[in-house]
Amino acid sequence: MRALAIAATGMDAQQTNLEVIANNIANINTTGFKRARAEFSDLLYQTERAAGVPNRANQAIVPEGANIGLGVKTSAVRNLHLQGQLAETGNDLDVALIGKGFFQIQTPDGGTFYTRAGSFNKNADGQLVTIDGYTVTPGIVFQQDDTDIEISRSGLVTAKVLNAASGQMEVQERGQLQIANFVNEAGLQPLGDNLFAQTPASGEPVVDNPDTQGFGYLKQNYLESSNVDAVREITELISAQRAYEMNSKVITTADEMASIVSKNLK
Repeated sequence: MRALAIAATGMDAQQTNLEVIANNIANINTTGFKRARAEFSDLLYQTERAAGVPNRANQAIVPEGANIGLGVKTSAVRNLHLQGQLAETGNDLDVALIGKGFFQIQTPDGGTFYTRAGSFNKNADGQLVTIDGYTVTPGIVFQQDDTDIEISRSGLVTAKVLNAASGQMEVQERGQLQIANFVNEAGLQPLGDNLFAQTPASGEPVVDNPDTQGFGYLKQNYLESSNVDAVREITELISAQRAYEMNSKVITTADEMASIVSKNLK
């Protein structure tokens, strides 16, 4: 009985849906996290009667056919790169990205990844790094006596340093942050640790300074929160549960029908 197999694909799809929702809820407080959505498509159809052909030789054309679907499959899990709310931290090295773009991160093996999480810090060499110690590129290096670090909305990083000759504080540049854009953000591969990797689906990165045309801008002393909406996730969780229950009911009903047929054949 095909109904058993069809309903099984429905239960499997809702299990995947539930796992995606669970991951969204688990990361509701993860900086820069982008919620995901499971997307489904129907499977192949089995044709019982073809449409648009004569029913018999020299007879009228059949206006409608009979095509029985074979179930559902997961076609994609899409990351929704929508802006998250801003949370003020007061930390000079916390930077929120507002609008399109990603910070560029270099790993120890020389790879380049991308992130929206701007919770930066300094390492022992004064380099600007992520919370996991990965270097932010282009490289920003601070001196030991730097004070009043400022990061402008266009990514210019400055600090105040005491001029020994004049005894006055002077502003010095420490570097320029740049961000990367992609034609297809949804094509980026999530790696964990708030990092994304470029793929053939995402296209090549386009790199420029923040606050230029087509790029977002930076806001110091803030972080971008997760874009997960708790109410939406709970609503979709209930919907997934109901869909799972209905597919389970189909299996139970199909089994009961098969049992009736089996008894009548005895």
